[in-house]
Order: sequence, then C-alpha cells, then structure tokens
Amino acid sequence: MNEQRLRMPVEGMTCESCNRHVERALAASGARDVHADYRNGEAVFTVDRGTAVAPLAQGVAAVGYRPGTVEVLSDGPAGAPAEAPVDVRLPAPQRPRVAKGADDGYDLAIIGSGSAAFAAAIKARDAGARVVMVERGTLGGTCVNTGCVPSKALLRAAEAYWQTQHHRFAGFQAQVGPVDLRKLVAQKRELVDALRKEKYQDLIGVYGWEVRQGTATFADATTLHVDGATLQANAYLIATGASAAVPPIPGLAEAGYLTSTTALQLEAVPDSLAVIGANAIGLELGQLYRHLGSRVTLFEVLPRIAPFEEPEIGETLAEALQEEGMEVVPAAQIRRVGGGAEDKKQIVATVGGCERTWEVAEILVATGRRPNTKDLGLERAGIETDRRGAIVVDETLRTTNLRVWAAGDVTPAPQFVYVAAYEGALAAENSLNGADRRVDLRAVPRVTFTSPQIAAVGLTEAQAREQGHEVKVSVLPLHAVPRALVNRETHGLFKLVADAQTDRLLGAHILADNAGDVIHAATLALKFGLTIADLVGTFAPYLTMAEGLKLAAQTFDKDVAVLSCCAE
Repeated sequence: MNEQRLRMPVEGMTCESCNRHVERALAASGARDVHADYRNGEAVFTVDRGTAVAPLAQGVAAVGYRPGTVEVLSDGPAGAPAEAPVDVRLPAPQRPRVAKGADDGYDLAIIGSGSAAFAAAIKARDAGARVVMVERGTLGGTCVNTGCVPSKALLRAAEAYWQTQHHRFAGFQAQVGPVDLRKLVAQKRELVDALRKEKYQDLIGVYGWEVRQGTATFADATTLHVDGATLQANAYLIATGASAAVPPIPGLAEAGYLTSTTALQLEAVPDSLAVIGANAIGLELGQLYRHLGSRVTLFEVLPRIAPFEEPEIGETLAEALQEEGMEVVPAAQIRRVGGGAEDKKQIVATVGGCERTWEVAEILVATGRRPNTKDLGLERAGIETDRRGAIVVDETLRTTNLRVWAAGDVTPAPQFVYVAAYEGALAAENSLNGADRRVDLRAVPRVTFTSPQIAAVGLTEAQAREQGHEVKVSVLPLHAVPRALVNRETHGLFKLVADAQTDRLLGAHILADNAGDVIHAATLALKFGLTIADLVGTFAPYLTMAEGLKLAAQTFDKDVAVLSCCAE
C-alpha cells in the first residue's frame, strides 16, 4: 500500500473556522481526506508514501498556525508498524496568526495605512487576529510621508541656517551661502523613505497581516468593495486620516496655491510667501520659509495668531516673528486672489475696515484639515458623519454601524499622530475582544514647532472657567528662566492654570525653546492629578528649560525674581 495516514499537531486553532483554514491549507499542499480538530489541536490526513511533509507544515504556517511534529498513524496494510515521528516543526513565527471568525478568514479589515491603522493592526495581530489592510495610496499615512517627519526635518535645517546668521553671541561671526533647497528636499526625502520602510513596510512581515492596494468603499453594512473585489470581515476600522482643507476664496484656484504637502516639495525658495491661516501648520511653514530667506506675510482671520492657545502666547510669538522680519496680519478677511505683476499672485484682504493688497510669489493655504471620508460609501453602511465630514463615534470609537469603528484624524479627535495611534490600538481591542475601553483625552499634549516652540496640555484659563472651576493662574516671563538667559533667547513664557480650591494643576502652556520636551513633565503632572505644591516640591535640574515649570509653580506664591538660584 502506497498511502500513509499522518497526524500533525497544530497550535493556534480556536474554532470551526480555524478547522476549515487548516484543512484547506493541507489539501492545497497535497494532503487528502483531511480532518482538523481545534479541540484536540490536531489535523489528520492522508498522503502518498514518501511525500515530503515539510511543504505541508509550511502550508499550515502560511495561513497563520504553528505545525508540530508529524506522527505516522498507519503505514501500508492494517497492523503494519508505523514509522518514527517526523519532526517538521518550523521556526516560530514572530507573531501568531489565528483565524477567529469570518469564513473568509479576516477578523479585522482596516481602511488606511497610517499611524492609527498600523497601531490597530499590531494590536490585533498580538491578539491573534487575522488582519487585512487596504490602502489606495502610499503606505504610511500623513505623518511619515507628508506631515510630521518631512516638515520637522526641513524646520530643523532652516533653523540652523537662520541661527548661523542671527545668533546673539559676541566674539564670532558666521557666514553662509544661498540655500540649495533641492538638496535639502532630497535629504528629507531620503529620511522619509527610510522611516517609511523601517516603521511601516517592514512591520507588515514582522507581524504578518495582508495588505491590499486599492480603493475601499462600503457596498453595504457588512461588505467592502476593493477595486471591485469583495472583502468581508467580522469588524472594520476606518483610519483614512485627513487632507488639507481649502477655503472657497474667489480666484484662489485659478491663481494657484500651496498646501502643507506641496510646500514641502518646492525646490527653490520663493522670494515672497503669503500664508493664509496662522495656527500650527501655517506658523511652522511660514517661519520655515522666512528662515530660508523668503519675505513672509501671515494672515489670520481671528484676532491673533496661534488663536487656540493662551492669548499671552499668541501675542508674545507675534513679537518674536515680527522681530525676525515676518509681517503678521490678524483679523484679516481675504476677499479675493488674482494675478499680479511679473507673475506674482495678488491677495486682497480687509484689515481694520480697510481693503489692502499684497503681491507675493507663492500662497500657502493652512486653514485646517478635512477628514478623508469622501467616496467611502458611508451612507450605504449606515455610518454617520458630522458637519465637517468626520465620522461620528462613541466613547469606544464605535460608529453608528455596530461592526465598524473609526480612529485618528478621520474622527473629531485632536489631529495628532500619537492620538491616532492610541485610538487605533484601542479600537482594535474593542472591536475584537469587546473590551469596551473608553477614550481618555484629558491629558493630550500639543506642540507647534516654531522657534520658540509652543507646547500645551490641559485646559486654558478660559476653558477652566467655562467648566466651572475657580482658577488661579501664574504667568512667568521667559527672562525669569536662567536657561533662557544663557541661550540669549527670552521671547516666551510659562503659564500654569490651577484649581483655586484644590491646588490641582489644570493646564500648562509654554512658549520657549524645547517646550515640546518640557511639556511631557506637565502631561504627567496633569494625568496623575498633581498639585502646584507637588511641582514646587520636585527637583528641577538647574539650567534646563524644564526648570521653568517649577519656577512658574513657585510664582503662585512668590516673586521668583528675588529668589537665589534653585531656592525653594
């Protein structure tokens, strides 16, 4: 007789669906009469005598399970001696793949491939789920491709170029030549490509999920179409991010404009630049091009730049930017855009009741970002959006379709990459395990990478009062911080908001060099309910910007100007 009946232990099977996946994998690898049993953790099957069993084990491993040592149950006529066990164990995969639900094998289908999507996929794979990710564009999302990484790389370069020429130290001079923006952009692109590979592409193989390239749209409440092909899963996560929002200014489209994406792709520094919108993106990119040599005008429709920060921060930053030669135009109503002389673009705005005109080489639109929900077929899936187009979710990130979750910039959440990652992981856990975890965004820091940097966490003074707190506030000018004096950069401040009854910290707001690093300490203080007295009672390393937190806390009760260095 030329047949053998074999038994293969299989780890990772948990249900009838798992049985079917293993049976199909073995049959596709050449086995016959296959029977898998997740309760016993085994598969029994028939092969021709002499058949190599390693490919059978590889087939099982390929669908996400771990094969063990194959045992020969019968060989030839009944009663014939069985051969010794054949060890076909493969190296353990770096992450197990366990099919837990849908007959087509997917526990979670993720639309998008940015920070929220990858955090969700990693969390799901760690839980043993089978995951498919659908991406219609470039893998990695906004942060690594067109947002945080490329912008901060160029911001650092521009700051170094500016500081070389504008330092405040006596005893030496430095000279630089013109900027070769093409080389800076090429260097930035190399960094982006490397990080996309290391932090995104390579992880797919490490954790073991499937990626489909194509455009996903809901066909109905339980089905996706990906470029015409049908895809179904037990649960779905929408993590499609957001894109630049462009206001309907007459003549803007015809004149042409830059967004936060295309502004990072220029290969020559424009001699002049108008920035419409003076929140984080507009401030960062406006100062970037000022540092590289452009004449920059900042327009903001609200009464001050950095309009969502504390008033003291917006006012002080405006002074610093004006000192660098930038024109700051708050309370500006852009009326129209048109063509000017010598290929310039003309901006007409009403400021202080008067109509004024500016001519510039380029216009950057930085008026916010809009969630990427168009063409997803949300209405066919019963998924509601708000007036901005953001997907409406509950505290667990579940949408109005009970099988669909959403995370990151596509929801109304703060548009930060670390918030997206947090939400992606939380949504995956809730969708797979019914964990019912609630989103907690009470201590989310934010940073604007201008020079000086803006960083904040918690409530502003106005928000604290609106929420019913009786508040007390301290404002410490940066010239009271020794590190700022050493740096000879004193544009800035520390502002702390506390509850007057409990002394508990409610918010911290910083305008200073390295504010983005300092704010983490304030984030911990806010998260764990520390008081002003707790901040005063901590050691603060001398001649660091972080000392400003302690000094600002001391300012509630003392005049730090008449304290010796490091005095309590």
